[in-house]
Amino acid sequence: MRPPLVVWDPGMLAYDLGGNHPFSPVRWQLTWELADALGVLDGIGRTAPEPATDEQLARIHTPAYVAAVRAASDRPSSGLWVGHGLGTADNPSFPGMHASAALIAGGSVLAARALAHGEADRAINIAGGLHHAMADRAAGFCVYNDAALAIATLLDEGVQRVAYIDVDVHHGDGVQDAFYDDPRVLTVSLHETPMALFPGTGWPAEVGTGEAAGTAVNVALPPGTSDTGWLRAFHAVVPGAVRAFRPEVLVTQHGADSHAEDPLADLNLTVDGHRDIARSVRSLADELPGGRWLALGGGGYAVVRVVPRSWTHLLATVAGRDLDPATEIPQVWRDRALELRPRTEPPTVMHDGTVTTIEVPRWDGTTEQPVDRAIRETRDRVFPLLGLDPMDPRD
Repeated sequence: MRPPLVVWDPGMLAYDLGGNHPFSPVRWQLTWELADALGVLDGIGRTAPEPATDEQLARIHTPAYVAAVRAASDRPSSGLWVGHGLGTADNPSFPGMHASAALIAGGSVLAARALAHGEADRAINIAGGLHHAMADRAAGFCVYNDAALAIATLLDEGVQRVAYIDVDVHHGDGVQDAFYDDPRVLTVSLHETPMALFPGTGWPAEVGTGEAAGTAVNVALPPGTSDTGWLRAFHAVVPGAVRAFRPEVLVTQHGADSHAEDPLADLNLTVDGHRDIARSVRSLADELPGGRWLALGGGGYAVVRVVPRSWTHLLATVAGRDLDPATEIPQVWRDRALELRPRTEPPTVMHDGTVTTIEVPRWDGTTEQPVDRAIRETRDRVFPLLGLDPMDPRD
C-alpha cells in the first residue's frame, strides 16, 4: 500500500475563534504532537496545501458570502453580528479568518484532486470536516465547508459517485444540504437526535429529493448511546447503504464529540469506540475499486483527553499502522498537554478500557431498545429507495 497523503500546514492553527471558544486549535496541535511522539507517521511527510481560491470556494459558497468573510476578517467584529452568520457567539469574526479557513478548505481540495487523479489511495486532513457551513452563511463553528468542497472537487475531476459518512455527534447538515438533490452523492450521518442537539436537522425522513431520493441517510441516536449501540446502528445501516450505492470514493468526517467526556453533547462513546469506527470505515473503503478514501476531522471539545487520542488512532488507521490500544502515552506529551491546558488530567494510555475489538450484537430487526428503534426508522425510510429490504438484517 502506498503511504497516504497527509495534509497539514501550521497556518491552519490560525483558525482560532478566540477566548474560551470550545473550537480550539489546540486539538490539532496536540494530535500532531501525540502522533509524532508515538511514531505513527514516521517516514510519511506532510503536504502543505495552497488556500482554496475564490473560484474553488464558489463551487459551494456564494461570492457574496466569501466577500463577507474577507471583510469580516479585515475588521473583526468582537462578537457583533455582521451578517451571513458571522460575528455570532458560535462564529465570531477573527483576524485572518478567511486565510485560515481557505487554507483548511484548500487542504481538502488538494486531497480530493490527488485521489481523483490516482496520485494517492488514501488521504487525511484532520483540520477539515467543517460540515456545518452553508452556501451563504457560517454555522456551528464552521466558515467554509471543506467536506462539501472536497466532494464537489471529486465530481468535477471525473469521479461519478461519492459516498460521504459523517460520524460527528452533530448532523452533517451543510454537506447534506449541498447535495440533497444530487444523485451522484450519498450522504450518511449518524448523530444525536435533533430533538436534543444542534443543528436540529438529520431526521430519518430527510432522504433526498427528486432523482436523489434515497441518497440522504440519517440515523438519529438517542442521548446516552454507548459504543455497542452506536456500532450496532452503524453496521445495521451504513455498509448496506454504501454497498447499494456503489461509490468510487469514500469521504468520511470523524468528529470526536460523541465521546462521553465531550462537554457539548450527550452520547457515551469511548476512544475505543472511535478506534473501531475508523477501522470499520477503512474496511468499507477497502471494498471500493482502488480503495480511495479521504478522512477528515471535525468536532471534538475534550481537546486534551479525547481528541488527540481519537485522531492519532485515525491517523494510524489511515496509514495502515494500527496502534496497540495498550500503548502508553509518553510523559513528554503529557507535560506538553499540561503546559497548554493546565487544569486538565492528561490520559496515560491510548484506550479507555477496551484493548480489543468491541463485541457488537448484530441488529436482528427488534425494536426493544431506543437505539434499535432508531435503526428501524432509518431503514424503513431509506432502504426501499436503495433497493434494500428494511426487515432483512443481512442488508
